[in-house]
Amino acid sequence: MFDGRVDDDERLPLKLWPCSNGEYLPSPLDDLRREAMRRARDAADIHARRHGWSRRRFLTSAAGMAAGLVALEGAAADRARATGRERGGRFRVDPAVARDQDAACEVVHGPVGTAPVIDVQTHFLENVETFGAGFPQAGCGEDDPGDCFSVDHWYDLVFNQSDTAVAVISAVPVVADPDPLSIDAMERGRALADELCGDGRVLVQGHAVPDVGPIEAVEASMLELASTHALAAWKAYTHAPTGWALDDHDPSAAPIGQRFIEAVRASGVPIVAVHKGLSGGNRWASPSDIGPAAAAHPDLAFCVYHSGYESGTPERAYDADQEASALTGVDRLVRSAADAGIGPGGNVYAELGSTWRIVMGNPDEAAHVLGKLLAAFGPDRILWGTDSIWYGSPQDQIAAFRTFEITPSFQEQYGYPALTDDVKARILSHNAAALYGIDVPSRRCPPVGEEESRSLANATLGPVSRRGVMSTFLREHPWMTAPARMSTDH
Repeated sequence: MFDGRVDDDERLPLKLWPCSNGEYLPSPLDDLRREAMRRARDAADIHARRHGWSRRRFLTSAAGMAAGLVALEGAAADRARATGRERGGRFRVDPAVARDQDAACEVVHGPVGTAPVIDVQTHFLENVETFGAGFPQAGCGEDDPGDCFSVDHWYDLVFNQSDTAVAVISAVPVVADPDPLSIDAMERGRALADELCGDGRVLVQGHAVPDVGPIEAVEASMLELASTHALAAWKAYTHAPTGWALDDHDPSAAPIGQRFIEAVRASGVPIVAVHKGLSGGNRWASPSDIGPAAAAHPDLAFCVYHSGYESGTPERAYDADQEASALTGVDRLVRSAADAGIGPGGNVYAELGSTWRIVMGNPDEAAHVLGKLLAAFGPDRILWGTDSIWYGSPQDQIAAFRTFEITPSFQEQYGYPALTDDVKARILSHNAAALYGIDVPSRRCPPVGEEESRSLANATLGPVSRRGVMSTFLREHPWMTAPARMSTDH
């Protein structure tokens, strides 16, 4: 069984092995990803010799990442032929690119003129003794394991090791002191990027916890935080530490949702970024409250982190006739918005952090997720996020997304829109720029040298096994094992 301990010379640049952000149990390797990894390793031996490179150099090159995409596409195509099933998603990549570094760079990083990426969900940690102590440090290159999650390492992975040009630092569900990603820590991340790149490369969120302490004190603290920091959005977890709903629909919870939203409005920061999904089935993390809350507050934007996706629950075509209580994953968000009369161009935004990383190794499931979101919310309401730095550099996620397509078969059968280059550019860059009111930078940060000298990090930092999550994160994510709160009542 894969345990995440991979030698430096064996780590593939397209990181398909199990890894979690700590909020869900990673699924074990399936046959498709296992076969894709086998093919990619075989290809690394062949192409490294062809380039005259060491194996390690190839595995940190654009050609190596392109070879991983070729391997995944080939394995998925062969599986479809063997089973006779229609394909839903595919990676449009020429097998020859693994032999040509220049061509591989265009596949991995996009052609000249491609808009740099805006990532609306990134994290780092300043104190792994209180949060994240169980994350395995798989070859991050630091002598002190805690530095693997530092602001410097975050900057290197997100800005130096990927095409990301603007990043939002997003709060983590910690209310204890010290907070490993406090507002002061976020400001240090912003200052570092300002120093090395120039102003405007980093946005920060305010962390709101309306279910801790008197709601009056929460409202006052939100106003104070907004007056002393340039906040881009408010981050909230409706399932942590207790459980509440944005629309106050459940009489068993404290009626604080409306009060929280009114405080958001009063703060002058009109964006709510709320964690929905990736909770082990916790009913308070269901996105069923998104539609009613968004419809009642059309002047605010609701950014739904993870889009309601739940790891381990297969995504299939949305069934509009199914009872709402029987829906799972992304379908809950689709139904909530539809029932509230919110469609494409509305004030609900679906975000892809962790969700894309999980499904990109299963092209058919990825097609269902993206197809449903595009149909429900439109191409201007999907936001790119990666949940970095738990999965290491986000460049493999970016490259996989740039080459991914929803097949004509799935478009015709399920009414999914085509995932064109224009749509992908909106998701990767333009939608977040419009939401946050920022100019899309013309280049990555810092300036990039010759493409052939660009090296890509290929390690993950999050827990890689179910045991790793369960044994080290219970104290940090208690909702994962609280039976009273693990209901599947949606």
